[in-house]
Amino acid sequence: MANILVTGANGQVGSEINALYAFYPKHRFVFTCKEELDIADASALTLTCKAHAITHLINCAAYTAVDKAETDAQRAQHVNHLGVRNLALTCKALDIALVHLSTDYVFDGKHYKPYTETDTPNPQTIYGQTKLAGEQAILEISPKNTLIIRTAWVYSSFGNNFVKTMLRLGKERESLGVVYDQVGSPTYAKDLANMILDLLPRIQTSSPTMYHYTNEGVVSWFDFAKEIMRMAKLPCRVNPIETKEYPTPAKRPHYSVLNTQALKRDFGIEVPYWKDSLDACLNALGERRS
Repeated sequence: MANILVTGANGQVGSEINALYAFYPKHRFVFTCKEELDIADASALTLTCKAHAITHLINCAAYTAVDKAETDAQRAQHVNHLGVRNLALTCKALDIALVHLSTDYVFDGKHYKPYTETDTPNPQTIYGQTKLAGEQAILEISPKNTLIIRTAWVYSSFGNNFVKTMLRLGKERESLGVVYDQVGSPTYAKDLANMILDLLPRIQTSSPTMYHYTNEGVVSWFDFAKEIMRMAKLPCRVNPIETKEYPTPAKRPHYSVLNTQALKRDFGIEVPYWKDSLDACLNALGERRS
C-alpha cells in the first residue's frame, strides 16, 4: 500500500485526484490545501510526511495567477520555487517518490514544432520564471523516483478555468472575442489526474525525469471556445481577435504545444483526444447538449 500526500488539493488537478481516489483502494491518500500546509515550511512538511508515513507525494500546489504574479513576484517565488525546493529536499531525505507539475510557460512560445523535454526553456513571465526555478531546484537536489510533468491549458469541472468562463459568457452575451493567434493543447485535469495515479506505482528513476502531458490535438483559444459553444449549444457568436486586441499584464506564449511522445513511449499510456475530453468535462458539468 502506498501512502500518498497530495498538496494543493483544492486546485483543479488536486480536486480531480480527490474525486478519483476511491478507485484506488490499495492506496491511502492525505489531501492538504495551502491553508493546512505551506510547502515552503520545512518543519511542517516533514512532520506531515512522518506522521502519515508518506511514500509518494503529488505536488499540485502552485501559484497560478499568471497576471497577478507580475506584481506579486515574492509570493509566486515562495510557492513555485522555494516551496518546490523544500519538497525536493524533504522527499530526498525521507525517500519519498515525487510527482511535480510544471507548465508550458517555461518556454517563450516562439517555437514552430511541439516542445520536447530537452528544448531550452526561456520563460517570458514571472510565473514562468518561478516555475522554471522550481524545476531547476528539483534537478539540482536530484531526489530519486521523481517525475516533473509539464502540462498546459488545464481545465476541469472544478475551480475556475477557460471552459467554465466560456460557458458563463456564452449564456450572458450574444458575442465575444477570443484570441486566435495563441495555439496549444487543452488538458482535462481528470485525464492528467488519472495518468498520474496510474504512473505512481511504476516510478523508478535514479534522478528526476522530465515529461510532457496534454491531451492530443492542437487548437487555438478561438477554436476551443467555438467547440465549447457548439457542444453546449449556446447561441453566443465567437469572433477571432489578435492577442494585441486583448492585452494582459503577463505575456502569453503564441505557441504552447508540448510533445508527449516520451511519456507515451516510456509508460505505454494512451492520451485522449481533446474534443473527447471536453465532451466528458461538459457532461460532468451537466452542460453537454446532444
